[in-house]
Amino acid sequence: MGWYTNVIRSLGHRQWFAVAGRNLVPIDRWLQRKTNGRITILGRSALPTLLLTTRGRKSGLPRTVPLIYAPDGDGFVVTASNWGQEHHPAWSANLLASSEATISLEGGRDVPVRAALAEGAERDRVWPLVTKVWPAYDTYVERSGRAIRVFVLTPTG
Repeated sequence: MGWYTNVIRSLGHRQWFAVAGRNLVPIDRWLQRKTNGRITILGRSALPTLLLTTRGRKSGLPRTVPLIYAPDGDGFVVTASNWGQEHHPAWSANLLASSEATISLEGGRDVPVRAALAEGAERDRVWPLVTKVWPAYDTYVERSGRAIRVFVLTPTG
C-alpha cells in the first residue's frame, strides 16, 4: 500500500472528509462509469471500489452507488456506512427488498450478484475484512450510533 492510500485512509476518520465524500458521490459515480472503473474520485487504485446497481424498492428504477469493497473469496463485502450518518443508505434497503443486484468492476466488467445481509458470526467474520481496507468504518459506527449493515455479494453468473 502506497503513501497516498495511507493518507486517504487516515483522512477517512475526519468528519469533514465524510461530508466531502458524501457530496462527491455523483461525480465519483460518473467518473467510474466514464473510465470503466479505472479512475475514482480518490484517484486510481487507491482503494478497491465497485459500482453497485440495485433496483429501487419503491420506484423500480436502477440505482447505482460507488462503494469501497473487501474481497472475500469469489465474493465482495460492502458496508452501508452512509459515511457515518445516523440513517442507513437507501441502497441497503433496496438490497433488503431484493437481493439481486449488479456490480461493475474495474475494466467495465459487470457481474450479477446476490446480496446477503451478514449477521452474527458471519458479520463478525467479514467486519475485519472491510475495516482492513477502510479503517474509518469503525469511526463511522461510533459517529452514527447504529449497527452498520454489511452485505456479502456473491456472483451468480
